[in-house]
Amino acid sequence: MAELATVARPYAEAAFKLARERSALAAWSDALGLLEVMVQEPLMRACISDPKVSPQALESLVLGVAGDRLDGSARNFVQVLIESGRFELLAEIRAQYEALRRDYEGVLEARIVSALPLADEQVNDLVARLEARHQRKVRARIEIDPQLIGGVRIIVGDKVIDGTVRGRLDAMAAALSR
Repeated sequence: MAELATVARPYAEAAFKLARERSALAAWSDALGLLEVMVQEPLMRACISDPKVSPQALESLVLGVAGDRLDGSARNFVQVLIESGRFELLAEIRAQYEALRRDYEGVLEARIVSALPLADEQVNDLVARLEARHQRKVRARIEIDPQLIGGVRIIVGDKVIDGTVRGRLDAMAAALSR
């Protein structure tokens, strides 16, 4: 995986630099999201990996499907990726682009995993507490995992706050097995 990240990094940095210079960070996020969805499509993956499909044909297909949802610079970016054989790296390129964007905007991403759906007030309270703790704006991504039984697990970067019943049961089992 480190190799993919290394290969994708210059493309993500170039896209971010261009987007920042043109004050188009959100537009580039949308464009990269669209392209990532296209790359994940099984038929598109088959075309990308098929040596019989020329780069020109693949480029024509991608740009045709994207239509007017890509501006000129995003279309050029697609050309560069396809010509260099890196189009399949779009998921990694997008992930790195979004990390650069969050860092630039001073935003932390928090994954909040709950056993049950959370009310808006609960999410807002958690986000407010995380923002106070980290002194940065926090963007929350909510996930539901019934296996947690109860409570929430919050992941911010490499830090995990586990307030779940499953986490407590696992900790008790580990303590008892010693």
